Amino acid sequence: MKIVRELGEVPRRPDVIGIAPSGDVDECYRIAVDGDTVTCRARTNAGVARAEAAVRLLAAEGELRDGVVDEGPRYAWRGLMVDCARRFWSVEELRRIVDLCALYRLNVLHLHLTDDQGWRIEIPGWPRLTEAGAEYYSAAEFLDLQAYAATRFVTVVPEIDLPGHCGSAVRACPELRTLAAPTGLPESVPFAAPLDPYDPVTRSFITDVFDGLAKLTTGPYLHIGADEALGMDAAAFSEAVRLARRTVRAAGKRPIGWQESSRAGIEAEDIVQWWVDLAMLQIPDTAAEFERLWDDPPPGFSFEIVRQLAHLYAPTDHDVARTIAGGGRILLSPMSHLYLDRPYPAAIVPPDHRPRGLSIYPPRTVAEIAAWDPSCYDLPPDRIVGVEAALWSETLTDFDDLTTMLLPRLAAIADTAWTGTPAPWPRLRDRLAGHAALWRSLGLAAMLTTEVDWR
Repeated sequence: MKIVRELGEVPRRPDVIGIAPSGDVDECYRIAVDGDTVTCRARTNAGVARAEAAVRLLAAEGELRDGVVDEGPRYAWRGLMVDCARRFWSVEELRRIVDLCALYRLNVLHLHLTDDQGWRIEIPGWPRLTEAGAEYYSAAEFLDLQAYAATRFVTVVPEIDLPGHCGSAVRACPELRTLAAPTGLPESVPFAAPLDPYDPVTRSFITDVFDGLAKLTTGPYLHIGADEALGMDAAAFSEAVRLARRTVRAAGKRPIGWQESSRAGIEAEDIVQWWVDLAMLQIPDTAAEFERLWDDPPPGFSFEIVRQLAHLYAPTDHDVARTIAGGGRILLSPMSHLYLDRPYPAAIVPPDHRPRGLSIYPPRTVAEIAAWDPSCYDLPPDRIVGVEAALWSETLTDFDDLTTMLLPRLAAIADTAWTGTPAPWPRLRDRLAGHAALWRSLGLAAMLTTEVDWR
């Protein structure tokens, strides 16, 4: 097969939703197949790259036929978040994730760089954050990774998560002051004490780390975290979030926060990442329903704990409405379908695979994940940023674990993010069957569930 790449006019998709992560980049393309010659034409190099990725997928699916295909993305922001804090991924492994994003026409790699378990990015002026022996990315490595991603037209969005989830920072720098942590929860759902934004040393820390990371970030966005500061005084939480936002903006970047950041107030075009939807979380009303949903709950995880967590997360019910009312925008990452550390159901796992995933989540099949429709929430289209899947690393031991949790589910989500609607499962199932050979050729482990007749 001969691939011809050319720049030129192609039809535009008129109904694109959201914000492109690296500016107003046109990703529309035309693929023309004539025998053994495939022409990939687009207005931009990014569009040509997306066309080439589509050709690889069509070839794997056995769908590359003579004719012309004009396509463009429905959602301008199509991302994957990877947790580097709880489990460190080498630069080479992150490059492979960038390649996987590019293959499935994703254009954002969001890196969760800090959490209670580890601080994974070098920050000038705070060497103790990374000198305790834990693995981390040097400034040079982080810049190199971003340059590599740019060649694949993938924007890296780094995240420092605070004022909660700062256990590693407090251990490294005990002069940082904290407030009270929530009590009464088991070790399976721990939450560290949040930072005190009124303490002068802690305020300097907050401004230093965001200013330092902004200087290392080549893309326009920086994620400030702000999730799960459970039990924190509302005024203190707002102060921490506003301080982080001001620092990021002063450094010339646009802040993004998890949905809880909306409680600190919303300005026009602020971006919040929506992840909690209590109505879709399968929260049981009875102990019997709990036992039906969780056939193997982790130690200490009970019906009573689930109800307590539901109470702690209850304020999330108002975050989306608050954001839209304030003129902000929503990045769709509902944990019900886009959190990919969710286990696969035992009934569809091949016998040669061990169980994987965070067992506090009820399992979902690939078909259930693939049925997710971004338009089902009845949100104003002009208030949506895009779609972003997330993979947390608590249960992952190596890179094969990571890709096994991603594949095949990420392929289905990415397809929906590109087209705008979930493909009918029988049709998608047949297409996915051909991807297994592609993953094997790339050395990527996958969960070849019994739902699909893999080729």
